[in-house]
Amino acid sequence: MERSHLRVYYGPEDDTCSTLVDQTRNVTVPLAEIFPLLADAVRSGRTWVRDFEDDDITISTDLYEVLLAYHHYRRPSA
Repeated sequence: MERSHLRVYYGPEDDTCSTLVDQTRNVTVPLAEIFPLLADAVRSGRTWVRDFEDDDITISTDLYEVLLAYHHYRRPSA
């Protein structure tokens, strides 16, 4: 039986995405683009999600306020 050889995937080899990446290796994307993927990964219990648990993210002030209000009102009632 032949052994399989695994390789590390570094992304596409062409530079089509390089315009999105700035010098600090940050990417700006719409929430609608990443939300379904993150939601599925969390629902599926993907272990790689935990690798990023302590990473800081930047969100708009209005989204933060909506999230705070949602957190407050979704608490179980007494």
